[in-house]
Amino acid sequence: MPASSSLLSRSLQVVAVLQWVFSFLVLAQVCLVVFLSALVGRAWILAVLYLVWLYRDRDSPRTGGRRSAWVRNWAVWRHFCDYFPISLVKTAELDPSCNYLFGLHPHGILVVGAFGNFCTESTGFSRLFPGLRAHLLMLPCWFHLPVFRDYIMSGGLVSSDKASASYLLSRPGGGQVAVLVVGGPLEALEAKPGALSLRIRNQKGFVKLALEQGASLVPVFSFGENELFQQIPNPPGSWLRAAQEALQPLLRVALPLFYGRRGLLLPCRTPIYTVVGAPIRVQRTLWPSQAQVDTLHALYVERLTQLFEEHKAHYGVPAHEHLVLT
Repeated sequence: MPASSSLLSRSLQVVAVLQWVFSFLVLAQVCLVVFLSALVGRAWILAVLYLVWLYRDRDSPRTGGRRSAWVRNWAVWRHFCDYFPISLVKTAELDPSCNYLFGLHPHGILVVGAFGNFCTESTGFSRLFPGLRAHLLMLPCWFHLPVFRDYIMSGGLVSSDKASASYLLSRPGGGQVAVLVVGGPLEALEAKPGALSLRIRNQKGFVKLALEQGASLVPVFSFGENELFQQIPNPPGSWLRAAQEALQPLLRVALPLFYGRRGLLLPCRTPIYTVVGAPIRVQRTLWPSQAQVDTLHALYVERLTQLFEEHKAHYGVPAHEHLVLT
């Protein structure tokens, strides 16, 4: 019975991860095709009614979204997180009367740790940080796709444009957490086992936003994120990297060519430990100067590096390995 139970548990984990990978890669396109089919088919009246509602609801992705506690607590997410497994590590108390901008590193291929920790309750975010509501920022283009937009908002995803983040960080009473993957889509092109390269030196917009809103900055590092997939070699200067970088501004997403276990899209069973650092208090400055932005950015990079160095040995990173900041 124990062996049978273990096999069932592992099978459920695989199914949970595969459905998530499917959702991440092709669910948006499937939703669009189904919607267009309904629009030109017998269900056109329902599609038209949805379009009317969609127009009225067009600002939701930029005004906090429409999260669902029910969706965030689905059992499938517990199996999803247990597959790797994914763990959320708290290192400092966060005052729920403040708003926070979490800077998450690295992007990885599919930002698995970000989803598991901040779009579900399976790793205990609300228990570890009572009074806080996490919102993972996602590229605005995904919120133009019918039905799919509503599904991702139910988990706490919102648009990553400045207006959306500003809305969250300016909420009176605090308790809002905007989670930004600082390196952006291009960082996915560096995601491969053993990689510690972060795009951050010229990423200063999030720091300026924190100054404008007076939101505390919190460095967050996901150990294990880059270990989940192999990537077809694309070193800087190669034709593949040149093509990927040229297409990214047009498509708004990066196109890493990756594979997981047995050459499939199933990620490796590698633990992910998402370590949340101590907050950097930020004094609100409506019109920050470049010098103020640079100073705070340097402090953020210092705290991020310190967070990594303090925890790397515990999570399997050799002592001689260090972050590569680009």
